[in-house]
Amino acid sequence: MEPFKNNISPNLVKCLADLLSRQLETFDRPAYEAEILDRLDDLELKERARHIADVTGKHLPEDLSERFAVLQALLHPEIEVAFDRGSDERGIRGWGIMPLAMIVSDSGLDDFENSFAILKEMTKRQTAEFDVRPFLAKDQTRALAIMAPWVEDESVHVRRLVSEGTRPRLPWGIRLKNLVEDPSPTLPLLEALKDDPEEYVRRSVANHLNDIAKDHPDLVAEIATRWLKDADKNREKLIRHACRSLIKQGHPATLKAFDLNPPEISVEGPVVQTPVVQFGKTLAFDVKLTSTGKEPQDLVIDCLLHFRKANGKLAPKVFKWTKLTLAPGETVSLTREHVVKPVTTRVHYGGTQAVGLRINGKDFGYSEFELVMDTR
Repeated sequence: MEPFKNNISPNLVKCLADLLSRQLETFDRPAYEAEILDRLDDLELKERARHIADVTGKHLPEDLSERFAVLQALLHPEIEVAFDRGSDERGIRGWGIMPLAMIVSDSGLDDFENSFAILKEMTKRQTAEFDVRPFLAKDQTRALAIMAPWVEDESVHVRRLVSEGTRPRLPWGIRLKNLVEDPSPTLPLLEALKDDPEEYVRRSVANHLNDIAKDHPDLVAEIATRWLKDADKNREKLIRHACRSLIKQGHPATLKAFDLNPPEISVEGPVVQTPVVQFGKTLAFDVKLTSTGKEPQDLVIDCLLHFRKANGKLAPKVFKWTKLTLAPGETVSLTREHVVKPVTTRVHYGGTQAVGLRINGKDFGYSEFELVMDTR
């Protein structure tokens, strides 16, 4: 698989140089390309965008209106829904928007109206979710007033930007401390977008709520309870995704919102079928559940893997597994395989690990296995 950073490539730099040559009479193309390409290969994706933005900014007019006019002229004339659309001789779109949007937030913090106008156009060609955030950090009230009408925009990308750009804890984006502390200013925007016809927008609303849940779980549980009333399948899917972390944590009010009651079951297992697991290979285990309740019950079953940390202690990591309904007295047998493989968010250490279950927020079972890191 090609490295992710190659979405911002030397070909994009040459495309930008072609387009800038048409807009700037004194543009020094050789110097521009040389300065960018000299470092590009050593940088990761976001750093590549930052580098291109810095160099391009030095070649643009200092006057903001002239600078924005050039940026506007660089944009591709076609607006498409597909995310992987590429830049060409007609203009910039797709990943090429990332450095251009950085230039706007670098230059335009004293001109909200014109900056948001061009960021709105840029987001139609990919996304400007990272570069509305410095404006929100500087003057949240003013920025939200500009963005609020966009919930009804005809562009799916603009509507999504309202939700995604204002997420309190957007990955790769600066943290919006005021919205972390008090998310209430964005709730009317999420309310307006919750039944958007595009899943791309609804998914963003769900991720926004999941951000809020990290600091205000009871608030998200209250929203989930209210939104689930008369919800169609699309909205229910949104809410389940929004509450995924709270359900994994067994947050009582969230479980209640989904009518997930404390489980009345007996559990046999997990029974580990692979007591020794080579790193990169598969852990397999079985479990048997029997309902002890008098009524049918819905169960959300997650897998708990207790991984060893650097200090030798075990810490659980929750993985989604399955949902099912058990009738009174019904027994079900389940089997799961989980590949213990390298991931960027965790360092694995050999030795004794364990597996368990979390069912409707309650933990069951604890069975150990050995993880062997030496793959020779």
